[in-house]
Amino acid sequence: MQRSITLSSIIILFFLLAPGAEAQITRAPAYPLITHDPYFSIWSATDEINASTTRHWTGSDQSTAGFVKVDDKVYRVLGSPERLFESVLPAADEKSYEITYTEAKPADGWQNADFDDSQWKRSMAPVGNNRATDKTLWETRDIWVRRTFSMNTPVKDELFLKLLHDDNAELFLNGVQIYGYKGWLNKFNYFALSDLIKKNLRNGRNVIAVHVENTAGGASLDVGLSKQIVTKDEASVVKAMQRSVTVTPTRTIYELTCGKVDLQLTFISPLLMDDLDLLSRPVSYVSYRLKSNDASPHDVSVYFGASSTLAVNLSSQEVKAEQMVKKLSTTKSLNILKAGSKAQPVLQKKGDDLRIDWGYLYVAASSENSTQSITSSGHISFGDVKSNKLQGTNLLLNTVATLGKVAEQWKEQVFLVGYDDEYSIQYFGTNLRPWWSNGGTRSIDQELIAAMNDYETIARKCETFDKELFSRAQKAGGEEYAKLCALAYRQSIAAHKLVKSPEGEILFLSKENYSNGCINTVDVTYPSAPLYLVYNPDLLKGMLNGIFYYSESGKWTKPWAAHDIGTYPLANGQVYGEDMPVEEAGNMIILTGAISKAEGKGDYARKHWKVLSQWVEFLVKDGFDPANQLCTDDFAGHLARNANLSMKAIVGIGSYAMMADMIGEKDVATKYRKIASEYAARWMKMADDGDHYTLTFDNKGTWSQKYNLVWDKLLKLNLFPQEVYDKEIAYYLKKQNTYGLPLDSRKTYTKSDWICWTATLAANQNDFRALIAPVYEYVMKTPTRVPLCDWNETTDGKQVGFQARSVVGGYFIKLLDQQ
Repeated sequence: MQRSITLSSIIILFFLLAPGAEAQITRAPAYPLITHDPYFSIWSATDEINASTTRHWTGSDQSTAGFVKVDDKVYRVLGSPERLFESVLPAADEKSYEITYTEAKPADGWQNADFDDSQWKRSMAPVGNNRATDKTLWETRDIWVRRTFSMNTPVKDELFLKLLHDDNAELFLNGVQIYGYKGWLNKFNYFALSDLIKKNLRNGRNVIAVHVENTAGGASLDVGLSKQIVTKDEASVVKAMQRSVTVTPTRTIYELTCGKVDLQLTFISPLLMDDLDLLSRPVSYVSYRLKSNDASPHDVSVYFGASSTLAVNLSSQEVKAEQMVKKLSTTKSLNILKAGSKAQPVLQKKGDDLRIDWGYLYVAASSENSTQSITSSGHISFGDVKSNKLQGTNLLLNTVATLGKVAEQWKEQVFLVGYDDEYSIQYFGTNLRPWWSNGGTRSIDQELIAAMNDYETIARKCETFDKELFSRAQKAGGEEYAKLCALAYRQSIAAHKLVKSPEGEILFLSKENYSNGCINTVDVTYPSAPLYLVYNPDLLKGMLNGIFYYSESGKWTKPWAAHDIGTYPLANGQVYGEDMPVEEAGNMIILTGAISKAEGKGDYARKHWKVLSQWVEFLVKDGFDPANQLCTDDFAGHLARNANLSMKAIVGIGSYAMMADMIGEKDVATKYRKIASEYAARWMKMADDGDHYTLTFDNKGTWSQKYNLVWDKLLKLNLFPQEVYDKEIAYYLKKQNTYGLPLDSRKTYTKSDWICWTATLAANQNDFRALIAPVYEYVMKTPTRVPLCDWNETTDGKQVGFQARSVVGGYFIKLLDQQ
């Protein structure tokens, strides 16, 4: 197992003693609870932990629930009752159904029940353009679909339309329009139907008719009818009062009051980068610490439950569950609940808006005072369940611990939540196990036992690390900057999966979350890199190794680096439809240079010198004045003569020269240093626009953030004089909006990671903090409640796109600059 120690105990002690080390962030767009990898990632989207159902970062419900029983009163402390539905008319996620359809505009009245559709095509649902899953392939712009069904008894319950569609849709029931929306729903939504609409249902034959227009990208349709399951009455359950929430790099801590008892509810994901075995262990802690607040002892029991939806992509998928007991020591055991999909389709799905549906979820607690049961979701048990339900949908894994009398001294109960995916990544045809399993020689049972036995030590390490990180970041960039780093830490790491290649190399593979689902995207690695350069450059190597292998093996033959190596979790080769030649070649060279600088030696560069030399020749030839192409900001569209992209090429060439010098290639270093310097001088003339530098060489009156310049500063290449830095920073300070500095003059949206890079160009702390302050304001006030979005509107703070991405690791660039 590979370990890399990057922080000395002396530095840790220094920063622990520094003032302000306790301060952390107290508000977030969404709160990280259990964060390990792109599939095992659970968040709360409300400021109060018990005000909403916990969810996966994609937005799908993955319910966890918590209660505290004080004497005879029960308080809800985690999650809210999830909405559960039972099908009246199943959608295709449960059972495929017959449809008639046409892709040519039909005659008037097509939506009516008595319309003659005998000339339409007959097929099966679901409908869409995913050849792997859709039974009716739809690749045109429009489709009209009719679903005929029978209702023999009236529905007395409240009825819901169960629907997903991509893109614009209008839906009719027996000729009456009941739904219309311009946009897309890429997961099932439930819409309550009014009594008037319900009355339109006939005893006998009925028809749902839908028109969907695909404007771009994905195409899909699935529809059914459901009724809501009435869960156990919670009228007697009291919502605990939340007093505060604190987010640190590895922990999220809630302070609540449960009547006469105070609760500290803490979620710990010990993502400590100086221990890769611990970093990769897929086990989080949920700690309940309680004490009396009225000077009297009280009988206390605590409950933790996790839904089996954590182990499936869709809640309709059937799961199997079981109970087991493992030895912790000679006197204690570990009670364990396990659940996973019945089908176990290992590595059979790829894409962005997906949850894992193979492997197994685990909930565990020490056998001391704890009991466990498995029930249907909605049945919260404090021990009154006589039998376990071991197969079905929406199961709930329940654990109750009886703490006895709780007085003025803290009592703690710890629960473990783990996930064993068994196989994590398919890498050029080979299925790879997770790093922690050591090639399959370690079991998840061993990891759970070690996690429980080491809890106190790990909790102290996390607390120490959190204080140290905050203090260092505060010293580098101020308190607001430190809070941004605290929030970004877990999110960035949890957007990766740590595995080992068949050749034995570390692979730390990102998922391009909420973007296109690509795996190991180079221009996602590039902005993410600062965090890993600060805490463990080996992890950055793990982000580059797959791309190097792709070229060096001959599988990728173009003279620049690939954009990606697949769609998560299948890393079998680039899937992105268009290359980013200057972008990716520059990124790979600069990041290899950054690793060399961080390690103080050129060994990693020497290992890959042949392909680095190929890429730098491409930059020399085609990088200075880039042709019309995409850069990492591909959402902004194609751009020719991009001044910021040109700067990346120049810094890339300079980085190559730096590495050549480090490995003793002095003549090579001199040659490429000369080229980079000459290009930089030409750049200043061609991009000059008086008080700033342009967006493109041929378009005066434009501007852009020159965030790529930061590596000239960090690597001490000294290609560009200070006047370039000063001129740009002075101009940026005039262009800021309430929630950030726009990316460039074309739009008012921005990328918060790039703002942190741009701010690091500043020569003084006042200018740095002036550029960071609107980013902090955005995080504090954005109305979009999702894991930190890196692409936001600077005028109103709303999400434009992206969420839960690893690129927020780029926030650490100021800390890297100081280091």
